[in-house]
Amino acid sequence: MATQIQHILEAVGFDSKQASLYLAGLKIGHAPASAYAKRAKLNRITAYNTLEELVHKGHFTCVKKVRAKWYAPIAPEYLLVEARKHVEALDQALPELRSLQGAEHRRPRVRFFEGWDGVQRVYEDTLTAEDELLNFANSAVVRMQWPSYDEEYVAKRVQRGIHLRGIAPNDKAGKQVHGKDKDALREIRLVSAKDFDFTNEINIYGNKVAMVSFGEGDADFFGVIIESKEVAETQRQIFEMAWRYAAKH
Repeated sequence: MATQIQHILEAVGFDSKQASLYLAGLKIGHAPASAYAKRAKLNRITAYNTLEELVHKGHFTCVKKVRAKWYAPIAPEYLLVEARKHVEALDQALPELRSLQGAEHRRPRVRFFEGWDGVQRVYEDTLTAEDELLNFANSAVVRMQWPSYDEEYVAKRVQRGIHLRGIAPNDKAGKQVHGKDKDALREIRLVSAKDFDFTNEINIYGNKVAMVSFGEGDADFFGVIIESKEVAETQRQIFEMAWRYAAKH
C-alpha cells in the first residue's frame, strides 16, 4: 500500500525522494532533517536539500529552533486542493493547447465500446456536453433495450441542464416521447417512420459524435465516439438540414 501511495504522489508532481520524505513526515511530524533522513533512508545532505525544495513548493513548513530547522508536511487535504487546481487550469488551457497543434497532428480520436456496459459508457459521455445535444434516435428501440432509460439517463441530462434537440420516427413511441418534451428539456421533431425508421442512435455534442447500435443481444451492442472538430461540425450541419426538413412534415 505504501508503494502505491508513493506512486500516486509521484504522479501529482513529487519525485521519489520528495514522496519518501512526505510519507515519512506524516508519521513523525515536526522533526529535524536528520530524523527525516533516517526514516526515509536518505543521507542527511540529500534529505536537507530535498526538504528545502518541498518547503519552497509549499508542501512542507519549516520552523527554526536553537540548533536546527524542524520540518513538517502540510495536510494531505491541501495536496488534493492543489492537484485539483492544476487539473482545472489544464482543462481551461486545453482549447489553446489544441490550437497550437499543427493541422497534420489533429487527427480524429476514435473510441470503440462493446457490449451493454460499453453502450452505457457512450451515453455517460454525452452527459459531458457543455451546450446543446443534437440527436437522431428511435424512441421505441432505445426504451425497449433500456426500460429505465428515462429515469437513469434522461433525468441526469435534465439535472445537468443539457437541452436536446432530436429527430425521431413518427410512430406511437415517438409521439408519446414528444408529448413529454417540456418536462424532459428537449424538442423533438418527428419524421415519417416508413421512410426514416432508423434503429441506431447518433448524438452530436461539442467536438464529438457518438453512435450507438442495438443488436439482438448484449454481445451485439456497440458504441463509437469520434472526437474531431471537423467531423462534429459536418454532422451538425447534416442535423440542421434534417431539422429544417422535419419542420415541414
